[in-house]
Amino acid sequence: MAIKRMDNVLIVVDDLEAVKAFFIELGLELEGQTTVEGPSVGQLIGLGDVRSTIAMLRTPDGQGIELDKFHTPEAVRFGPVDTPVNALGIRRVMFAVEDIDDVVARMQAHGAEIIGQMQYGESYRLAYVRGPEGIIVGLAEQLG
Repeated sequence: MAIKRMDNVLIVVDDLEAVKAFFIELGLELEGQTTVEGPSVGQLIGLGDVRSTIAMLRTPDGQGIELDKFHTPEAVRFGPVDTPVNALGIRRVMFAVEDIDDVVARMQAHGAEIIGQMQYGESYRLAYVRGPEGIIVGLAEQLG
């Protein structure tokens, strides 16, 4: 059996409301939010007794970002919030956007910090921004 599609990417967060608002401002839609708990949840993810709040967001084309705020056990932070892009592990999520200048301005108004911007030949304009909790978001606007 082959993979049908990617459903979502999980981001564990401390401030669920701030990160959720950041992604909604970016253009994702809140699909739903719920609290999950108990031994079956812990067994699924390899932890003990778990209680967490999950918010599912979707892009206009259906790709998902799942935000998870652990209440028990508490989330564990490895490394600084402003971990550089070349650190091992998943470092960013990239979105195709229209009008990158507008998106960058809106993200900055929402507290995002610009890491860098560039134009890749005549094909793309790119920007990396760091949002709440150090989450790095790449933005790509196709030119022409």
